[in-house]
Amino acid sequence: MKNLFDIKEQVVVITGGTGVLGKAIAAHLAEQGAKVVIMGRKAEVGNAIVEDIKAKGGEAMFLTTNVLDEAVLEQNLKDILDKYGRVDALLNAAGGNMPGATIGPNGNFFDLKVDEFQKVLNLNLTGTVLPTQVFLKPMVAQGKGAIVNFSSMAAFRPMTRVCGYAAAKAGISNFTAYMATEVAKKFGEGIRVNAIAPGFFLTEQNRSLLTNPDGSWTQRGEDVIRQTPFGRMGRAEELCGTIQYLISEAASFVTGTVAVVDGGFNTYAM
Repeated sequence: MKNLFDIKEQVVVITGGTGVLGKAIAAHLAEQGAKVVIMGRKAEVGNAIVEDIKAKGGEAMFLTTNVLDEAVLEQNLKDILDKYGRVDALLNAAGGNMPGATIGPNGNFFDLKVDEFQKVLNLNLTGTVLPTQVFLKPMVAQGKGAIVNFSSMAAFRPMTRVCGYAAAKAGISNFTAYMATEVAKKFGEGIRVNAIAPGFFLTEQNRSLLTNPDGSWTQRGEDVIRQTPFGRMGRAEELCGTIQYLISEAASFVTGTVAVVDGGFNTYAM
């Protein structure tokens, strides 16, 4: 019987692949037989991830990228096609936040720095649109492919502080739905576009917001855990199964969805 979740030999491109979540996803997909292309700005970190994957018998390569520079992305695509000849899946995991795009508990809306707000929108939203434009091309030529964008809990409900980040992630959810229809209508059912919305996972981006220097939870960290029925933060590897499902044949009739992996955070109401 065919294994619907089989991703062996798939070429999977991961932007933001050097982050905590990207690293865990890359390692899992490589273990499952995918050829993983890790893309990011930190070459030392990226190359170390590749070495670790290869040491365990997997196949991977690292490419330095800038998700806001189309010329760089086009060169990345050329390098990937030169080595592997195809792109089967794109994971748009690049993103981030900036202090000026947030509003602290002792501040108000007038403290928002619009230039940093715009930068956060660009990094998260445009930094998803541009890689999609570039890496969709070989999928169209192949007549087959899968794109998984990274949304957030902040896209579902207005959260305090993260003004710019939440706006960008809400845009990503909308863009995902739009692109699912766009590619299916224009290029056929072989190309699917979905998103994943992680709950709260400790990353370098949010660590200072959720934990104190001594490792204990901040008030916000405690609030998150209280709001999560599972009573804890997620572990990076807990995203891997959903990602594998979305890029596999098991999800061949799934497009335009935002898959939530959050320990119940988004459904809980006191």
